[in-house]
Amino acid sequence: MITHRTSHRTLLGLIGGVAAIAVAVTAFAMGDGPAHAQVAAKVESQTRPNFGVLLDPPTRGSRSRRSQHRRYDYGQHRPDWRPGPLRPGGEEIVLIDCGGNPGTGAVEDAVRRVRPGGTLVIRARGGACVGWLNVDKPLTIIGEGGFDPRDWGSNPAPTLMAPDGLPCMTVAQGVRVEIRDMVFASPRAGDAACIVGYGAEIVLNRVGFRHAGDEAAIYADGGLVDIRNTIIDAQTIAPAIVADGAVLTAHELAVTGAQSGLEMVPGVGQTSRLTNVTLKGTGAPNAFGPRSIGIVIRSGREYGRVEIENTAVLGYVEGVAIEGASVAITNSRIGRSDKGVVLYNGELNLSNSRVRASEVGVAAASGHAVVVNNVFSGVREVIYAENRATVEASGNRVWSQYLCRAQFRDRYRGRYEPYWRGGDGWECMYGAYPQNWWENEDGLLGLPYQDDGYQLEGYREYQSGIGYYTRDGRYVRDERYRGDNRWRGGGGLFSR
Repeated sequence: MITHRTSHRTLLGLIGGVAAIAVAVTAFAMGDGPAHAQVAAKVESQTRPNFGVLLDPPTRGSRSRRSQHRRYDYGQHRPDWRPGPLRPGGEEIVLIDCGGNPGTGAVEDAVRRVRPGGTLVIRARGGACVGWLNVDKPLTIIGEGGFDPRDWGSNPAPTLMAPDGLPCMTVAQGVRVEIRDMVFASPRAGDAACIVGYGAEIVLNRVGFRHAGDEAAIYADGGLVDIRNTIIDAQTIAPAIVADGAVLTAHELAVTGAQSGLEMVPGVGQTSRLTNVTLKGTGAPNAFGPRSIGIVIRSGREYGRVEIENTAVLGYVEGVAIEGASVAITNSRIGRSDKGVVLYNGELNLSNSRVRASEVGVAAASGHAVVVNNVFSGVREVIYAENRATVEASGNRVWSQYLCRAQFRDRYRGRYEPYWRGGDGWECMYGAYPQNWWENEDGLLGLPYQDDGYQLEGYREYQSGIGYYTRDGRYVRDERYRGDNRWRGGGGLFSR
């Protein structure tokens, strides 16, 4: 009996094992089909050809910044650097004379000593102060030596220098800080920005930046940034300024050196405004990193609005790129670009501005664009719109040797007159592109004058009533009959 039970149990075990193997095989077979389908779909999506010129929006690597862990948690980034907790402080005005003091903590201690709402005055007669201003209370920070943006060419000495791999200043949530007459330097910033704010209110007036690293010179996650009379020299592949969900106001701002100028996700409830801003790029396509774009405006959870006025955006592959926001550009200049303004989605109102691009003046993948009373030069196509985009265009003028070549029609017995065909919402201009316009566009990059206008041989004499053209566009000077008489063979009774 014992032997029988053992054999019976062994048999049941074998049957159970076989059943388990069968279930596993079945599950594997059922799971293998969808897996193959997913792989096939992924391969198909990667190899499907892309025929549109606009179906490649700017990289969205920075789009999810706010959902990621904050990059500027320097307690983890640099555990060896501990500025210590800030104390409320009790002094209304604190003056610090640094004289170049790396590692002493004098700058950090000066911040602790100022009471909330007080003023920190930084004197740097003996050399730049070296330290990290970690601000968690409202302050006014002033450089004693002053700063005039008009003297930037004389290479003014920095007031505050960031330690290697660390920011110049961080501003905590809900804190307002006003900075005047300062020159910040972060020559070896690494992956740190120079000024970082989280939901803070940062006001800059008469401030200079010399920043070299992998990140922006100014990074604002929410809050408000107001910049006036400021120069930023940012040697970085990142945008010089990143306003992620922040309201950005800039007036008399100049940005040079950065591969991209500004990246904005407009804040909720207020309009971000750029007036009298100059952004100068490298003037050449980048071989690596994010695409070179003067101003990138992305959409957040709320539909933001940006107004750009009297602004120059020069030397970027794309002048302005819009992804899901409402943007108005007036009285501005976009030059030295491949594509002037690109609307990937959202709304664009471009008016009374000048756009110089080697490919397309305005390109719209989707959304709605209004393009009125602008000047386009050097373009191969004035306006490009895909099926999902609607464009209203009128009153635009074009200087282009590609689009504005004359055509000829017969007026009288083999005598031809030139004419130009316009496009939808634009017309060609004959003659040289105004040199004073060039000087305020690509001329700001130090480039020699280049005429984008189409020049027709003998046209000025033709306009004065002398001569005509052949079928292939060759000018024939003929002074026997002038004006309209050249089309009537002298105007006699039997001339026709």
